[in-house]
Amino acid sequence: MSTDWPFDQESSQSTGGAVANVAEYTVSEISSALRRTVEDTYGHVRVRGELGRVSRPGSGHVYLDLKDDKAVLASVIWKGVAKGLRIQPEQGLEVIVTGKLTTYPGQSKYQLIIDSMEPAGLGALMALLEERRKKLAAEGLFDDTRKQAIPYLPRVIGVVTSPTGAVIRDIMHRLHDRFPTRVLVWPVRVQGEKSAGEVAAGIRGLNALEGSEDLPRPDLIIVARGGGSLEDLWGFNEEEVVRAAAASEIPLISAVGHETDWTLIDYVADERAPTPTAAAELAVPVRADLVAFIGDLAGRKSRGLWRVMEQGRSALRAAARGLPRPEELLALPRQKLDTYSARLPNIADLTALPKQQLRALGGRLPLALRANTQGARARKMQAAARLVPAPLQAQVQRFQSELQKLHGRASPAFGRALTQRRAALTSHGKLLASLGYRSVLNRGYALIIGPDEKPVRSATDATAGLDVVLEFHDGRAAARIEGAPGPTTAAKPRTKPVAKEPGKSGQGDLF
Repeated sequence: MSTDWPFDQESSQSTGGAVANVAEYTVSEISSALRRTVEDTYGHVRVRGELGRVSRPGSGHVYLDLKDDKAVLASVIWKGVAKGLRIQPEQGLEVIVTGKLTTYPGQSKYQLIIDSMEPAGLGALMALLEERRKKLAAEGLFDDTRKQAIPYLPRVIGVVTSPTGAVIRDIMHRLHDRFPTRVLVWPVRVQGEKSAGEVAAGIRGLNALEGSEDLPRPDLIIVARGGGSLEDLWGFNEEEVVRAAAASEIPLISAVGHETDWTLIDYVADERAPTPTAAAELAVPVRADLVAFIGDLAGRKSRGLWRVMEQGRSALRAAARGLPRPEELLALPRQKLDTYSARLPNIADLTALPKQQLRALGGRLPLALRANTQGARARKMQAAARLVPAPLQAQVQRFQSELQKLHGRASPAFGRALTQRRAALTSHGKLLASLGYRSVLNRGYALIIGPDEKPVRSATDATAGLDVVLEFHDGRAAARIEGAPGPTTAAKPRTKPVAKEPGKSGQGDLF
């Protein structure tokens, strides 16, 4: 192995301790020579160790110590490399790094420039995962009080997953079988160095949607990925993803890996599904079960309404049994009507005879006699005035004056009497119209008339085979009694009022 040292130790000594043939170098020249030697010898190395001090200044570079139980190796990760690391360096993590050794002339020290970093085995990842879990739990990100309720029937579901994997197909197929729902897919890489950033951006992007007809805001978010090793699922353990899920205003279901796979996003999610297919089952109900449930509710509602109506009918029947029969209610008014009808004279009969007499007398009087009656009466009065003495005439005039006064008093009295009789007649006519049997027919009843044109008043008169006529308020209809009547209490027959003959009433003749 060649070394590019600028001097040879054997040539540095001479007889008598004098230094001969030794070249002089500046500090910068010696530092550059050492740097070239170290970089040429250890230009690409893999080093395993535990991370000690980790420093992240504002420049974006990462300065750290890689140590074991005997030595410490100063290391640096440049800004561009630090952004692409699959895992972020944390103190206490055992890692395997790849890079090159170089020197730092400003402090006369050597350091390792790291190009890549990976955990040194499963135990290191588990230790880092547990350390990160405790840290996030201490911040309260995993508290149940922060979790939101999953909507029962979301209209739009946002899915953050790979658009080309089997996961999205399984979710869509399960949603179609249970309850077809609109789905928005945010495509991300679910494995690799850029996975965590894309998943976090997907969660934040779905929350940032304002909602429109073409691009509505989801009611539920599903973060899904298939199974894999701890290294494959490591992107869902990154703080960026966990904090994005914790800050989501939309309820979130985590469906990462299989049932036995747990990531930090499962702790912060509002609901954890063991598989992506189970996430679809948690998101929507079964449409057939929902239809059956609604049908059952409709049936229960119909049965409840029927029971309420049946109870109302029973109460109505019970109340009807306590009410009197219509015949009993009408019995007394009918009796009063018959009594008043018997007392009322027949106006037509009272006026018929005087009208005939008046027409007869009027026909016998000649027209000329009618015309000369007034003139003859006037001449007679003039002649009587010439024959009667003056005192007698004065007495006659006095009598005539008193007669006129009596006539003036008699006319209003006769008019008042006539008005009273007319009002009484009108009142009795209204009473007759309201209490007569035709008003009963107008309310839906019918009158049974036998072959003798007389009403059938009792069930005993309604024999089987009897042809009767049913009189309604608007006409008549023929009918026949088929069955024998049942036993019933016989109603007391009403006494039919006897119409009085004209001129034989208690009143006197008007003429």
